[in-house]
Amino acid sequence: METKPAPGVLAQVADLIGRTPVGQRGALWRLGADRRQLDANVIRLPAGTEVRPHVEADLDVLLYVVDGGGHLSGDDGGRQTTLAPGALAWLPRGTCRSLSAGATGLTYLTVHARRPGLTIAGPAPAPEAGDAACLLHRVCVECGRLSGESDALYCSRCGTALPPR
Repeated sequence: METKPAPGVLAQVADLIGRTPVGQRGALWRLGADRRQLDANVIRLPAGTEVRPHVEADLDVLLYVVDGGGHLSGDDGGRQTTLAPGALAWLPRGTCRSLSAGATGLTYLTVHARRPGLTIAGPAPAPEAGDAACLLHRVCVECGRLSGESDALYCSRCGTALPPR
């Protein structure tokens, strides 16, 4: 029987911010429950740092500014949006975006659908190389046996003459 995690408070963000050194960069917290449909992270950028322009091709991302400030740039002609605590931004998949932290740094929460796990793919399909070889001239019309010899004239099982080429 599968058990579901109970809903509840996962983290007190103010406590996370207070317990981590000011210069610490990266994820302060990550959603870690198994069998979840969402991914969420609390990220800190120290003052003057940035997330370079990039495109998230597969996922929409919701960004919520928790602390500090900075700027969000998208692929809308280079316009920058000022970010401050409480700002909520939707970053649609397929758009270019970048973030830069202001003088006090930038701490934000991101939420998006969970990426599927990595899988081992099978071999790539062979490129098309024309029509498959026709073997009908090697199939016995009487018993349906496929002759193993390409130059056989008679079925090795029942002796019936094979179709002409």
